[in-house]
Parts: sequence; structure tokens; C-alpha cells
Amino acid sequence: MLVPTLLVLLFCLRGHAGLSPHFLQQPDDLVALLGDEARLPCALGEYWGLVQWTKDGLALGGERDLPGWSRYWISGNAASGQHDLYIRPVELEDQASYECQATQAGLRSRPAQLLVLVPPEAPQVLGGPFVSLVAGVPANLTCRSRGDARPTPELLWFRDGIRLDGTTFHQTLLKEGTTGSVESILSLTPSSHDDGATLVCRARSQALPSGKDTAITLSLQYPPVVTLSAEPQTVLEGEKVTFLCQATAQPPVTGYRWAKGGSPVLGARGPMLEVVADSSFLTEPVSCEVSNAVGSANRSTALDVQFGPILQARPEPMSVDVGEDASFSCAWRGNPLPRVTWTRSGDAQVLSSGPTLRLPSVGPEDAGDYVCRAEPGLSGLGGGAAEARLTVNAPPIVTALHSAPAFLRGPARLQCLVFASPAPDAVVWSWDGGFLAAGSQGRFLVETFPAPEGRQEQGPALISVLHISGTQESDFSRGFNCSARNRLGEGGTQVSLGRRDLLPTVRIAAGVAAAAMTLLMVIIGVTLCCWRHGKASASFSKQKNLVRIPGSRDGSSSRGPEEETGSGEDRGPIVHVDHSDLVLDEEGALETKDPTNGYYKVRGVSVSLSLGEGPGGGLFLPPPSPLGPPGTPTFYDFNPHLGMVPPCRLYRARAGYLTTPHPRAFTSYSKPTSTGPPDLAPRTPPFPYAAFPIPSHPRLQTHV
Repeated sequence: MLVPTLLVLLFCLRGHAGLSPHFLQQPDDLVALLGDEARLPCALGEYWGLVQWTKDGLALGGERDLPGWSRYWISGNAASGQHDLYIRPVELEDQASYECQATQAGLRSRPAQLLVLVPPEAPQVLGGPFVSLVAGVPANLTCRSRGDARPTPELLWFRDGIRLDGTTFHQTLLKEGTTGSVESILSLTPSSHDDGATLVCRARSQALPSGKDTAITLSLQYPPVVTLSAEPQTVLEGEKVTFLCQATAQPPVTGYRWAKGGSPVLGARGPMLEVVADSSFLTEPVSCEVSNAVGSANRSTALDVQFGPILQARPEPMSVDVGEDASFSCAWRGNPLPRVTWTRSGDAQVLSSGPTLRLPSVGPEDAGDYVCRAEPGLSGLGGGAAEARLTVNAPPIVTALHSAPAFLRGPARLQCLVFASPAPDAVVWSWDGGFLAAGSQGRFLVETFPAPEGRQEQGPALISVLHISGTQESDFSRGFNCSARNRLGEGGTQVSLGRRDLLPTVRIAAGVAAAAMTLLMVIIGVTLCCWRHGKASASFSKQKNLVRIPGSRDGSSSRGPEEETGSGEDRGPIVHVDHSDLVLDEEGALETKDPTNGYYKVRGVSVSLSLGEGPGGGLFLPPPSPLGPPGTPTFYDFNPHLGMVPPCRLYRARAGYLTTPHPRAFTSYSKPTSTGPPDLAPRTPPFPYAAFPIPSHPRLQTHV
């Protein structure tokens, strides 16, 4: 009966459950930061009894202020059933499992786990806040977080807000269940661009999702960072160029070194270099090396130098057999690239453009010089031409050269010109009944020698000469053959000997002899004429035209007048004078007249006489004048001669040629010593001439 009664009571109690104590709110798990405030809610309905909180099963007490737990208290409206547990500030020891219990009602809330989080401290970067690194050298940056951060913090690296990769994480456990030092290592190879960069190490965890940052600044020591420029970059050959070498370095720059094409530029030390550009700068760049305590760096640049064509490879001479192909090549360098053309020497026609000339299946007519030509560049400098000779190997080509005609039984010379490549084995002269290649044979002699340069336009050439001594009739009628042979064949030609007659020479000699005889007869006739003319002059003139001959006889002479006049064979010298030069003064004395009118201060004139001899050997003089009393000086009349054209002065026996070209141009004449000179007055010179009795002067010749 007891069991059924209890069941009835239990049923009744369940029927009135809405009025029994119950939890309106139970605590939930809670995460609290160290030092913050933690609140665990608890609300009961229909219960006004004792409410208490337990921590890991340990009752904290029934009073609201929880004595003994200074940081704990229960808060809320007890009448309304609010019994919240507050903890402030939260400490690590507060991390536990908490329950709200209605002791009198026998109610217990579900356990609520309080998790206390410890925010990480600001990390520490070893070597910060300024970390010195060397550019190009790998380095490790260490970020370390110390303390009892819960949970274990995560260390991250950032640069300019961007997370960096390449880090390693390292954690050290101090003891079981606790976390000690946490490190993060960033490995990097810095460059000069990293100088002054800011890196951030951030420690973050659940307790501090935003994390805490520590920033460092990189101080880079790096070799120079070089920038090399040229002004102007494009130049004409011969213009000036300035190179500027700029560098940034830590520590500062200690030196500069310049080079061109790998060879140092002597004397260049600073950051600037001035040069005169030439074609070599196009292929030999200029470099600048800058150094500091950490290292050195080098930069180079090449100029765009524009220059005219420069010959790099000349075309080579070629020798090919007839029918084969031939080719020439030449190389020119220039900027911009030059235009190369091929022509034949002496011909403006362009055969090909480019560095190569190809001649298919050449013949003898293709032999000669070929020209590779490059046009000048934009600067107008450079350019030019280069030649190469093409020799076409073919059978010899023999040509007869002009040979002079020969006299019968005289020497003769026949010639032929031989073009041959390769050189002929021999050049042979042949004729009826004989042949000769070299040396002599009887009347024949052969000489062969290289042709002059002017005759080698078609290739190597020889001249062969056949000498004939003592030509015969048969030599002028027969044909002489000049032939040559080489490995490619044979060639030849016929040479004839021309004859030269003696008749024209005889005619010329006869004409010369006739002309000589005619000239001789003319000379003899003129001589006779002059002789007769001198003998016929014997008249007197007026006294003013008389000239006294110092060597003649006067009245005191022992000879009488008959002797003074003498015969035609014993007269004095014939004197030809121009009476305009002789005047008489007031006393009748004869004086000289200055023919220069005082220009040369002439006081007297020497009169040169042209003298001759008569057939009997005597001197010719005009007849003596009968004027004047006896004893006066003898005078001779020259008047008939003064107005006459002077006779020819031809050669006279024992007197020589008369040299006076005009009656007013006198020259002194000395007659050679002869047998039987005339009897002259004392102190008279032993020369038959007429002179005035005045002091003599140096003779002055003038052209009047």
C-alpha cells in the first residue's frame, strides 16, 4: 500500500510542476581576457531559497558578496531570481568550471567553462629598431614573443601592409602545459632598394586577434648602384660625347674607373668622361665602375655612332678556267649599313648589289678588274672602292704587233703579243724551213719578256720579238708564225715583214745637195757685188762733211800731194759715218754731238770703221779733198756714202766679216796683222781706223 501512495504523491507533484523551482537561465562557457570582467548568468524561477556558485565543485559561499573571494560577487535581483556571478579582474586562476546551485530545491545548472585568455605582448625583433644588413648577402631577421600568452601567439611579418612569406616558426616549451618563448625567423636577401624599408613583426592570437606590432627599419650597406648615360646617345663620327656615371651607395662612393671595350681609359677618374666619337664606340662600349667599402658595381653603354663605310675585307683575286663560275666578296662596315655595288673597272654599269658578286660560266671576255664600291654615309665621310682581278684560264690569244718595214740586207724586228693564263709553255716563231722558241739560230734571234702593265688588261701577257739580221728577198715574201701553247690549248697568228726601199732617201739627199749649191752661188754673187760697190765710191763732199783721218799725210809730210791722194790701190781706209753726229764750231773745229741728247752725259763718240783692202792689198779711202792750203790736214769726202744704204758687209780676205748692221751702230774693228802695213804718222795706233783727236771714252752703244 505504501508504494502506490508514493506514486500518487509523485504524480501530484508533477501536476503542480509549473509552480516548482526551476532555472530560467543557466551559465554558458565563457572566454575572458586576463584583466577583464567575467559574468556568468544564473536565473531561477519559483525559488526563493539559498543560491550558491561552485568553482570546480568548490562552493564559493551563500552570501551575495562572497567573502573570501575579493574579486568575485553575486549580483542581480534576488527577489526576481537573478543570481549572476561576476569576476573582476579575471586572472589565470579564474579559469575553471562553474555551476549555479539552488541548494534547497536541489537544483544544479549545467557547468560553464571559463576560459581565461592572455593577450600576447609586443614582439621583439633582435637587433631592432634599426637593423643593419648588407645588400646581396642573405640574412635572417628574428622576431620573438615572450610571456604567458594564452593561447600561443602567432608571429607574422609584414611590409607595407603585405604579409611576407618565407618565414619559419619556432616554439620553446618551458614546462608541460605552458608556453615559453615563441620565435619567428624571416630569411631574406636584401637589395639596395630595401634601404630604409620598414618591416613589421606582429604577434596575434585568439586573445588579441588584431595583434601587437613591432616595427624595425632596415639600414642597408650596399655596393654602388650605378646609372650610366651618354649625351647625345646618337652622334656622327667626330662629334663630342659626354658620359655621366651616377651612383648611390652606402657607405659613400670611394672611386670611379672608366674603360672602353674592356681597356682602361687612362686619366679618367671622376663621374664624367668626355670623348670624341668614332666608329669603335659602336662595338666597344664604354663602362663605368664605381666602388665603396662594401663592393663595386659596373655599368656600360654603347654609342650609336653614325659613320661612313670602312673596308673590312678586300676582294681577293681569282683565277678560274673558262666555263667555270667565279665569285668575289668584300665586306664594308658602316652605320647605317652602306650600300655596296659591283662594277667592272672603267664601266659604270652595276653588275650586282651586296657583298658578293657571282659570275657564272666565265669566258675570256670576262677577264679583268672588278670593283667593289661603297657609297659614303650620312656624314659624307668614308666610302671608296676596292678592286680584284679575274683571270680566266684559256688557250693563248696571240696578236701581231706593228713592226717597222726593213731594208733589204738590213736588220728587221717582228713582234707578237700573247695573252695566256696559265702562262704558255713556250712562244715559238716558225717560218718556211725553220722554227725557234728562244735563243738564236743563224740570222734569227728570239726574245720573250712580260708585257708592260698597260697591255695586261685581259690578264698576264708576254711580248715575243723575232730579230732578223741581214734580211733577204725571201724574208719579205714568206709568212712568220707566232704561236703559244698551254694546258688548255694553242693559239697563234701570222706576222709579215714589210719592205722599205732606198729610193726616197736618195731623192732627199739630192735635194739637200742642190739647195746647198744654190745657197753658195748666192753668197758668191753678193760678195762680188759688195766688192765692186766699195771700189766705185770716190767723190768729194763739202768741207762740213770732211773727216780728218789722223793717220793720213798732211802738208808737212815728206810725200807730195800726188802721194797723198795716192792711187786707187793706196788710199786710206773707207770711213762710213752719219754726218748728223758731226758738227763744226764757230772756229770751224770739228766736235762731236751727243747722240743721247745729254741723257747719258756722253762727251764723245767712238767711230768704228769698216775697212777693206783692194785687190793690191792697199786700204781703200775716198780721194783726198783739194780744199785748204798746203800743209793743212788732209780731209776726205764721205758725202756720197752718207745718204746711201750701206753695202753688204761680206767676208773680205784678211779682214774678216764686217759686223756693222746699220750705219749708225758702230763697232771697233782690229785688222789682223798683215805684211806691208801702210806708213802711218807717229803715235798713230797700228790699226787702220778713223777717230776724232779727243780723249777716248769707254764706248757706249745706244739704240737710236
